[in-house]
Amino acid sequence: MAYSTNSPAGKVIQDILNDLPGLMAVAVVDVTSGMALASHTNSPNINPETAAAYNTEVVRQKQKAMTALKLQNETIEDILITLTTQLHLLKLTPNGNKFIYLVVNSRETNLAIAREVLRATADQLN
Repeated sequence: MAYSTNSPAGKVIQDILNDLPGLMAVAVVDVTSGMALASHTNSPNINPETAAAYNTEVVRQKQKAMTALKLQNETIEDILITLTTQLHLLKLTPNGNKFIYLVVNSRETNLAIAREVLRATADQLN
């Protein structure tokens, strides 16, 4: 999927690419539809649109678990999935209707920096 820097989602993708040029993939995802609003990949093995749909289910299931556990006054800020050589981060917007999906190489990217980049850019999506 191409992205336009004229859209808020496209601008977020470009800002993340500027701050984390070595990322493997990134997408801005609508939680309701599971569709990527904008995406980019540097890896032929990662399809961010497909990953967006599956990771939307991860977000939805965590939201259902929070409801079942009656975790009031709590919202999901981010979800970290650690693989052998990759970090997959899902950063939700403050209102929870969108998230940024980011894949980075765990040996080449500092987790704290990746989280800060996502925190700074997620606010642009509200």
